[in-house]
Amino acid sequence: MASKPPSGDPVQDAPQVAAPQRSAAGLPAVAHSLRVAQQQMGVTRAARTLLKVNQKDGFDCPGCAWPEGDHRHTAEFCENGAKAVAEEATLRRVTPDFFAAHPVADLANRSGYWLGQQGRITQPMLLERGTGDRDGDQRDHDGGDNDSSDKGGAGDRYEPVSWERAFAIIAEELNALDSPDEALFYTSGRTSNEAAFLLQLFAREFGTNNLPDCSNMCHESSGSALAETLGVGKGSVSLEDMHQADLIIVAGQNPGTNHPRMLSALEKAKSAGARIISVNPLPEAGMERFKNPQTPQGMVKGAALNDLFLQIRIGGDQALFRLLNKLILDAAETDPAAVDEAFVAEHTHGFEEFAAAARAADWDETLTATGLERADIERALAMVLASKRTIVCWAMGLTQHKHSVATIREVVNFLLLRGNIGRPGAGVCPVRGHSNVQGDRTMGIFERPAPAFLDALDREFGITSPRHHGYDVVRAIRALRDGDAKVFFAMGGNFVSASPDTAVTEAAMRTARLTVHVSTKLNRSHAVTGARALILPTLGRTDKDIQAGGRQIVTVEDSMGMVHASRGNLAPASPHLLSEPAIVTRLARAVLGPASLTPWEEFEKDYGSIRDRISRVVPGFEDFNERVARPGGFQLPHAPRDERRFPTLTGKANFTAAPVEYPELPAGRLLLQTLRSHDQYNTTVYGLDDRYRGIKNGRRVVLVNPDDARGLGLADGSYTDLVSEWRDGVERRARGFRVVHYPTARGCAAAYYPETNVLVPLDSTADTSNTPASKSVVVRFEHR
Repeated sequence: MASKPPSGDPVQDAPQVAAPQRSAAGLPAVAHSLRVAQQQMGVTRAARTLLKVNQKDGFDCPGCAWPEGDHRHTAEFCENGAKAVAEEATLRRVTPDFFAAHPVADLANRSGYWLGQQGRITQPMLLERGTGDRDGDQRDHDGGDNDSSDKGGAGDRYEPVSWERAFAIIAEELNALDSPDEALFYTSGRTSNEAAFLLQLFAREFGTNNLPDCSNMCHESSGSALAETLGVGKGSVSLEDMHQADLIIVAGQNPGTNHPRMLSALEKAKSAGARIISVNPLPEAGMERFKNPQTPQGMVKGAALNDLFLQIRIGGDQALFRLLNKLILDAAETDPAAVDEAFVAEHTHGFEEFAAAARAADWDETLTATGLERADIERALAMVLASKRTIVCWAMGLTQHKHSVATIREVVNFLLLRGNIGRPGAGVCPVRGHSNVQGDRTMGIFERPAPAFLDALDREFGITSPRHHGYDVVRAIRALRDGDAKVFFAMGGNFVSASPDTAVTEAAMRTARLTVHVSTKLNRSHAVTGARALILPTLGRTDKDIQAGGRQIVTVEDSMGMVHASRGNLAPASPHLLSEPAIVTRLARAVLGPASLTPWEEFEKDYGSIRDRISRVVPGFEDFNERVARPGGFQLPHAPRDERRFPTLTGKANFTAAPVEYPELPAGRLLLQTLRSHDQYNTTVYGLDDRYRGIKNGRRVVLVNPDDARGLGLADGSYTDLVSEWRDGVERRARGFRVVHYPTARGCAAAYYPETNVLVPLDSTADTSNTPASKSVVVRFEHR
C-alpha cells in the first residue's frame, strides 16, 4: 500500500555529510525508484504506471526532455523520472477538508517538500478577499476535492468553488482591466502542445503578448544565441548524432541528476569510440562512472565516461572556448585541416572579425578566468583536433550568467570553425530541462513572437494579434511590483519558487488583484497570492483524458525536436478535474464571450481539431494528426542540420566577436551557483538527500572548497548566513547554511535552489536574453 503523507515538516537542522560518490545509477537508483513508487502509488499501481512511461503507446515522462530512441526498454525511465511519475500518480489526495484544516498562513510556513508530499488537488479552490490584512507570510496556497459547492473562501483559507464560478471570477477580473497588457499568462514546460497553442491563441485574441514562460529562466540564452548565429533557436543534433560523435563536450551540465537517461547515450557513444570532456565547476558522479541498470555488467562495473574533466571556475566558459578557437586557428597555420575552410567560405559570415578577436585571446587571462591548468587546455585541444565530429552539450551552467549569450555564441564559433554544424555526429545540443518546454515555445508561448507566426495565426483565426512585445518573467515581476500588471494566470509550474529575488517576487505577487494557478499538486506559489486566488486542478500526464469526442491524446516535443503522442493510463485523481485544454477553452469562452469566432467548444471535445489548426499555423507540423499517429512520432525540420541552410539575417551562419567576460571577485567573497539536489526536479523536492554529493537529511548546505573555507574561517560543519552583494546595495540573505567542505573549483561555492533564489537580484540578468544570473552570485559569509 501507499504510505500517508508526512503530518509535519521534517527537521533539517543537522544534515549528515559523507564523501561524494564516484558513480551514478546502478542498484541504489533502482532501489530508490521502487521505494518512492511504492510509497506514493502502492506496488500494483506502480508497476502498471511505470511500464507505460516513455513507451510508444504510453505517456511522456513529466520530467526532463531527453529523447527516446526508436527501440524502447521495458523500463524506459530513470530514477528521477520514476520520482516524477510517482509524485503525479500518487494515491494521496488534497481535499477541501485539508484546506479547512490549514489556513494560508499555515501553508506559507511549510516547506516545499511538505507541500508537495500532500498529494493531488481534487477540486477548484478559491481564496476570497478577507476582512483582515493578509500580508507577509499570510498568503497561501492550494486546492482540494469534495463536492462542487460554490462557497468561496472567507479570507484566511481556500474553500471549494465550482468551475463555472471560478471562470466567472477570472472573466470578471480580466474584463475589468484598463488594458489587456495588465494580464500575465505564464506557462510551465510541462504544458502540452495543444494546451500551449490554445493559451497563446486566447492571450492574443484577448489582446496581449504577455506570455512569460519557464524558458525565460533557463534556456532563453541558448535560443537568443542560436537564433542569431544559426537561424534556429534549438539544438541541431539527434540521438543518433550523439551515438556517432567522435567527441562530446558536456559543459555546465550535470546529466546524472538532471537528465539521467542522457548517460545511456554517452555510454553508447563511448562504446563506439567517442571521447568525452566534462567542463564543470563541480565533479559529478554521473560523468565519472555510469552504472547502467539496464545491463548486468552496467549494474556491477559500469562505464567510465569522462576522458578529461576541466574543473572550470564559474563563468569562465567563454574564455575557454575563445582560447580554444585561437589555438585551432594557430594549428591551421601548419595543418590546413584544422579549420574547415570550405565550410567557412561557403556557409558562414563574419569570419575575419571573429578570427581577429580569437587571435587576440591571452593565455594568462584565460587561466585566470577559468582556473584551469595550461596542460589541461592543451589536452582538450588535442582531442578537439583529433575529432571529425564534435557535439557540445550544455545546460544552466552556461545559460545563467550576465555573459551567457556571448558564451554560447563562442561555442557556436568553436563548432563552425571545424564545420561541425549540419554534419552527422556533430552540432549544438542545449539540453532542455522540462518535458515540453521546447514545444511550448514552438507553439507560440513567447513574449516576442515572430511577425510571420502572428500573420499565420491571424489568417487562420480571423483575429488581430498585438504586435508590440510583452513581458518575460523578469519584466512580469517588475510589472506586478510597479502596479502595471494586475492579474497573474499560471499554466502549471511554481512561479514564486522558480523566480529570482524571492522577497521581491513574493511582494510583487501580493499586489495582484487575482492570481490563478492551474496545478496538479500544492506548491509555494499557492501560498503567495493576490487579493483573490484560485487553484484550478488539472489532469496530469499519467491520467486518462476523456472528452465528449472520446479518449484524447496530447503531444510534446523533446529536446531534439521529436514530436510524439502522450496517453495517460490512470483514472483521474478526482471527477472534478479538467484537462489543460478544457481549462483554456472554458476560460476563453467566459472571457471573450460570443464575440469570439474561435471554435473553443470544438477544441475541448476533440484535440485533433486543435492539431489541425496547428498544422496550418506552425511550420513543420503539416499533416500533424496523421504523422503523430505513427509510433514514435516525427522529427521537426531543422534547416542548419538538414540542409546546411541558415535562416539568419545574413543568410549564413554567423561568426561573432564579443569581448571576453568573466566574473571578478572582491577579496573575501566567493562566487555562488545555485543548483539542484539529486532528490529534486526543478522546484519540486522529492526528498531531503543528495545521494551523489553525500548529503542526507537536509538542504540548507553550502559546498565550499576546503582551501577557500579555511581562508574564510569556515570550519566544516559550521553554520553561516549567505549574503549576496549587488550594485543596488540591497541586503539579500539566506540564513543558517551548514558549511560542507567539498571539491568545488577554487573561488566557487554551490547551494540548492529554491532556498538560495533569495540571493539572486531581480535585475542581475543575462545580456540580450534577460535570464536571471543564478549561476554567478557574489556572496560573503557571515558566521552564526
